[in-house]
Amino acid sequence: MKEHTSQTSTAKFNIRIDRELTHPQVTSLLEEHLAGMRAESPPECIYALDLNGLRQPKVTFLTAWRVPGDGNATHGDSNEATLVACGAIKELDPSHGEIKSMRTSARHLRQGAAQAILTELLAIARQRGYARVSLETGSTPGFDAAMAMYRRFGFVACGPFAGYREDPFSRFMTVEPDRT
Repeated sequence: MKEHTSQTSTAKFNIRIDRELTHPQVTSLLEEHLAGMRAESPPECIYALDLNGLRQPKVTFLTAWRVPGDGNATHGDSNEATLVACGAIKELDPSHGEIKSMRTSARHLRQGAAQAILTELLAIARQRGYARVSLETGSTPGFDAAMAMYRRFGFVACGPFAGYREDPFSRFMTVEPDRT
């Protein structure tokens, strides 16, 4: 498993590529993610990938962990790393990627984990030579913090892409990764 370390202004995270998605903390966070989507949007407007979707070859799934001894691990035993956030990038075509499954654990909000994940996802996009990275996110107030973060990273509103359709519960955004 390839690992990156990302340092934000508020916390240090160990960013890992996860191809298996079998760790109990990973499956638990993805369950939290899907439950959050169901609480904010009707079923026909939820485009989150399930475990099988995230395991597809065109998807790179990242996790952000706090490691024991960094003074911030809070899950169970102090010898166990704590999963704080996840996110993925899906290749739509050789020049276009899509951000998927961005989620920070409710216990770890506002600590920079999502920013660390998004920074790494955009670095992957640049390495792959994507001219564009897009995303679909919700439009209800529960998504306001995510929308603000995406704007800070240079994402701007765009129309539906990759087979999505307009609906009142979706917002579409895009960025040119070389400009971030």
